[in-house]
Formats: sequence, structure tokens, C-alpha cells
Amino acid sequence: MRVGLFAVGRLKAGPEKDLAGRYLDRFAKAGPAVGLELARVVEVGESRAANAETRKREEAAQLEKVLADGGLLVLLDERGKAIDSEAFASLIGSFRDSGKRDLMIAIGGADGLDPALHGRADAILCLGKMTWPHQLVRILIAEQLYRAVTILSGHPYHRA
Repeated sequence: MRVGLFAVGRLKAGPEKDLAGRYLDRFAKAGPAVGLELARVVEVGESRAANAETRKREEAAQLEKVLADGGLLVLLDERGKAIDSEAFASLIGSFRDSGKRDLMIAIGGADGLDPALHGRADAILCLGKMTWPHQLVRILIAEQLYRAVTILSGHPYHRA
């Protein structure tokens, strides 16, 4: 299964981009052994619309443009379900085993995600109840994707 990341906002060169890249590279190298591959990272600029609802709609339209037909969608949203790393790995494994070819994980902009996307999503997850800067969310989800691969493959990286 091809796994992609969609992010509103671009990471500038620096330690955050380097660390996210390091985990995505690990995921890309280890993933094929368990049937997962890094498809792409799509970064779009934040909408400059005058109000939050319009900004969210415009950003959602950008996401819709890059979603594969019939692909799975996971939204990262502060009101989503909090799960542990093993449950995340299990979710990714079940998506992989469902026969779907594509999965996109979406990180919204500063205003969040358009509520219309919630009906389209296959899962809505949060990375805890705290609010995280987008740069850190990118690092956290990249690391969790790598951790999921290690859990699915039985590698000792994840110790609980």
C-alpha cells in the first residue's frame, strides 16, 4: 500500500525538516518488507481567504485534488480519537490488508480541517489532547509511521 502525507504549510529547511525526513526515510526503507511504501509528501500553502471557514474549504479542495480514487484518508485532528502506537500499527496493517492501494494522512492548516472531510475520512486521529505546531506534527506522524512498520515486522524498535 502506498502511504502519502498531505500537509497544509511547508516545512522550511532546518532541524524539524531534517528530523521528519529522517523518519520518512526510515519508513521508506523498512516499509516495503511489510507491504508499505512512501508514496509522496504533498505540501500546499495556507489559504489566504478572509475567514477560517473559507480557508478550510480551499485547503480541503487542495487535498481532494491529490487523493487517489478509492484511496483511504486519515485525518489528524485535535478532536479525533487518541490511540497508542500498537493500535496505530494495527490500523495501518488493516488498511494495508483491505486491498486498498493508497492511503493519505492529512495534516490541516492553522484553522484545522474542513468538517466536510470528516464524512469522507476512514479514520480521524489525534496525537494527544494538546495542540501541536505543524512542524512537530509532521515529525510525530513520520516517527509513528516508522514505528508502525517496526511493530508490524516484529523489529525491537518499539518497546512497551
